Amino acid sequence: MKFKLPAFLENVETPVEGEVALRKYAANPLAFGGDGVGGNGSLDLFASAAAGENVLVVGIDEVGRGPLAGPVVACAAVLKAPDIMPELNDSKKLTRPKREAMYDAVKDACACYAIASASVEEIDEMNILEADFLAMRRALQALGMPGLNETAPEIPIEVKGSFSSKIFIAVDGNLKIRGVPAESQMPIVKGDGRIASISAASILAKVFRDRYMDKLAETYPGYGFEVHAGYGTKAHLDAIRKLGFTPAHRKSFHPKSL
Repeated sequence: MKFKLPAFLENVETPVEGEVALRKYAANPLAFGGDGVGGNGSLDLFASAAAGENVLVVGIDEVGRGPLAGPVVACAAVLKAPDIMPELNDSKKLTRPKREAMYDAVKDACACYAIASASVEEIDEMNILEADFLAMRRALQALGMPGLNETAPEIPIEVKGSFSSKIFIAVDGNLKIRGVPAESQMPIVKGDGRIASISAASILAKVFRDRYMDKLAETYPGYGFEVHAGYGTKAHLDAIRKLGFTPAHRKSFHPKSL
């Protein structure tokens, strides 16, 4: 089921403003009277369970859905404060040098975070959407979310801290994470540009994956992984035609032109 943007987030202008609004919702969902839940009736369960409790907002995002090669990477992040980094934004709106320059500061701005992944083999075995969800569950599990029992990923998880209080997960996109309680999460369309914690997660996931693709470029020279990060650019397609596929390429992602 695809969800629409919650009404109370429709007019936010910055990720910090969206983070503040979402934290208010998480702290007292009953005050919103069901308005803005995007047709998500299960949030009534969250409202009943969470009212009056200290609830952490966890932003989660992934990168690497579309490339022909390399893993999909997800990050779950909790910011120390909604306005701790006003410059946070969708990682796609930032240049790579800017993301790299912000990387350590974003980590410092997080009370906790975890970066996890799903491998090329897992993507081919279960499809990219399910691999997305797997990477997200691995990140949440690394931070201490109960009820999850995922295997360790091929790439070691990078994690800082953990959460112990009740959490509310803000998921970038219009789908909920399969295998995670529905009442504890809210899909937010274009959330990486609307919610600061999702922005932080998008930057950490993007830089982590870009650096991993740089290493793959050293292992498999000639493909340009350090330039296109595995996406299907003309240069990448030409390299495949010339050199063939590597073990880092997804077998389920072959373009018709190859």
